[in-house]
Amino acid sequence: MVTNQQHVEQRPSTIEGVEHHVEQVNGQPLHWVSGGAGGSPVLLVHGFPETWWVFRQLIPLLAAEHRVIAVDLPGFGGSVLQDGERPAAHSSAAAAVTLHALIARLGLGPVHLLGQDIAGNTVFRLAAEHPEDVRSLIAVETLVSGFGLEQLADVRNGGAWHIGAIATPGVAEFVFTDRVRAFLTQMWFPHLTTVADAVTPADITELVRAYSQPGAWAGPQGLYASALADGDELRALAASAGLQVPVLAVDGMGMPTTADGMRSITDRVEAVLLDGVGHHVAMEAPSRLADAMRSFMDRMDQGN
Repeated sequence: MVTNQQHVEQRPSTIEGVEHHVEQVNGQPLHWVSGGAGGSPVLLVHGFPETWWVFRQLIPLLAAEHRVIAVDLPGFGGSVLQDGERPAAHSSAAAAVTLHALIARLGLGPVHLLGQDIAGNTVFRLAAEHPEDVRSLIAVETLVSGFGLEQLADVRNGGAWHIGAIATPGVAEFVFTDRVRAFLTQMWFPHLTTVADAVTPADITELVRAYSQPGAWAGPQGLYASALADGDELRALAASAGLQVPVLAVDGMGMPTTADGMRSITDRVEAVLLDGVGHHVAMEAPSRLADAMRSFMDRMDQGN
């Protein structure tokens, strides 16, 4: 019976003013939405348990002045492999290659690149390995392996249990099949959001749909496994290539966690701490996030 409840809504949700695209990029299907036409481009990259949908309120705020692209990372949402397609490795390195290919295909670069949550390694790799692609990096409630992310998996010292569980092949499907709605509404959003009613029933319905489809856990499994293994490589990348782009670090949860982590990589960091906001900044405070982004991006555009 729970299964029937979770599969009532099969059609992906959308918002007014965006166009949906699904194409083969880097050898696998990639879904993204686009909005706006003018101004410097912005590429939005979600975390977990998310898809592009978590930017549904942010996109219109930015699209008035910018071309905005919000992507479903490989193995997430509309970028999940279909039946019969060759399984792919969904590491942060592979995701960064895919985003690089997307930027080239669309002629976007350089972009203002926003990454949040588990997307931290992916956007850091893209900015460090392809600085020509990135005008600025906006890090939202995220960390990079080798610079603090692994600590979140240390359950002995307050770390999050889900990181190791999802990183282990097959465990997420075993644990979350037919339980996605309960997980989101009972164990996730109540503990990681602060703004009342910021996550709506429509949001839950769309995320349940996305994470209940066949193959929905391949992307999260790959990125979380990558997060536990990337530390040495990303420390070496930071030492050799570094970050040549300015960074805006945006934190909620009452702590400058993202800012501290990014400052361990580069000294070109501006920090914003949004009081009264939890982990899901784009859903809880889209207007405040958009204001911080526009101020930062305008100055970076003028500087360039």
